[in-house]
Amino acid sequence: MTPTHPTRRAVLGGAALTALAVTAGAGTAGATPQATWPTEFPLPNGWLPEGIAIGRKPYAYMGSRANGAIYRTDLRTGEGSVLFAGGTGLIAVGLKIDHDGLLYVAGNTGVARVHDSRTGELLVTHQLSEATGHFINDVTLLGDRAWFTDSRAAALYAVPRGGKEGDIRTLPLTGDWVQLPDVNNANGIVGTPDGRGLIVVKSTPGELYNVNTRTGYATKITLVGQDTVVNGDGLWRIGRTLYVVQNRLNLISVWDLDAKATTATLRKTITDPRFDVPTTAARFGDRLYLVNARFTTTPTPDTTYNAVAVSI
Repeated sequence: MTPTHPTRRAVLGGAALTALAVTAGAGTAGATPQATWPTEFPLPNGWLPEGIAIGRKPYAYMGSRANGAIYRTDLRTGEGSVLFAGGTGLIAVGLKIDHDGLLYVAGNTGVARVHDSRTGELLVTHQLSEATGHFINDVTLLGDRAWFTDSRAAALYAVPRGGKEGDIRTLPLTGDWVQLPDVNNANGIVGTPDGRGLIVVKSTPGELYNVNTRTGYATKITLVGQDTVVNGDGLWRIGRTLYVVQNRLNLISVWDLDAKATTATLRKTITDPRFDVPTTAARFGDRLYLVNARFTTTPTPDTTYNAVAVSI
């Protein structure tokens, strides 16, 4: 895909500086949803969702695998509309929203995009890899970088926060990491509790890794209480509590991390009859919101999709 670089809106300096110190996925949302807020809301038919992002305000942003479009829903009412219409050849999977209002989107086919979350405007497209066969799957924000996983390559990619072009860093994964052929490897990603590294879930065979962002050395995290996190997809972390969405198992496994994030002990699992292959999660207050990707349902233009919320 050819990179596009539309004119960017200037980022507010104060907000950008504040954002650099924040790790996305750490669960800092301060507001608490009211009991009257819906715990389920629809997406357009045929949407093919996979990623969801929520910032400080009660709005959820959900991407489309069909054409890269982005849908924004008001969590207070469940009502939403298309923010970005997408286009031919575009895909949107994992998403994260920054404190300066920028929305980072994993674009699957070797690219990452940055949008204005207020207008939907595409600000910059980062070409992370020129080679074919890459699957840019998920994203998290750590320090001054947005970090992206590639499910079909043993590497992470980092781009500058703030909607800046260029300066893409490729971090090869080494250490305990063994890349498997013809399956999805790296998927969800989140910062470690100390903010010095990254936790990455390997969907197949279902493992968690602590990755050093300077060297790329990946240390396999010891799991206690459950052998694997097979089908691990989106990750969310609140302090030393790690939530792993295991998509085709229709559950969220909840883990207690040790101080160095080298051991994870299973605390509980969360299931819900409304789960239909949930993929990623985002927090607002005491709820996790998840999109149902419905991978086991043959998609048509009339296939229905939704997002659901569970208490945590």
